[in-house]
Amino acid sequence: MTRQNRFGLAQSIPPVTQNLIIINALCWLATLVLPKFGIDLIDWLGLHFPGTKGFKLHQLITYMFMHDTGSFGHIFFNMFAVFMFGRILEVTWGAKRFLTFYLVTGIGAALVQELTWLYQIHSLAVANGISISQQIAMDPGVSALVTIGASGAVFGILLAFGMLFPNAPLYLMFIPIPIKAKYFVIGYGLIELFMGVSNFSNDNVAHFAHLGGMLFGFFLILYWKKKNRDHGQFFY
Repeated sequence: MTRQNRFGLAQSIPPVTQNLIIINALCWLATLVLPKFGIDLIDWLGLHFPGTKGFKLHQLITYMFMHDTGSFGHIFFNMFAVFMFGRILEVTWGAKRFLTFYLVTGIGAALVQELTWLYQIHSLAVANGISISQQIAMDPGVSALVTIGASGAVFGILLAFGMLFPNAPLYLMFIPIPIKAKYFVIGYGLIELFMGVSNFSNDNVAHFAHLGGMLFGFFLILYWKKKNRDHGQFFY
């Protein structure tokens, strides 16, 4: 009986959700430990801006498994959201569809963030009267642009939960009344849009990546809904 209770929680988490949490946790620990051996995992797996020496194609996927080691909250809240909402989506969709959704929204978030930076770099290049490639080559700040974290995929998960279960009540800290999932998602999206457009100083959060995860998640769900019109169980 004791053994069953000990492993009951792990057994209640579906496999993709469980493995995503484990892989992210292991990567966070490795990022914490490996610098002592001269290995910078974030430099290798974090997403650098295309055109810089540090950029590699695999980073479009690997970046979402990297998290800031200076803040335990970064990985904790991302993985808590995967645990709370991801497992429900996996049970609803199945493992293959959920993993596809997670990766597509994560990659989509990366693409939107890179396009945002491209726009900013282009603006600087125009102001300096040079080409984008010249701006990238001469500006050390571009090489320092590195995106990490699963937040893009997490925001995709939140969007999906809000679309599939719009009236599900969510209880937030410091707010004594429940908020319907659809209003929570809309509100969160508007906040991210405001923060991204405002571009506050000292704000190193990739707000447009979050919006990118939601955007790609929205269109992917619409595509699946159209493709599976006769299988509405995915969209109750």
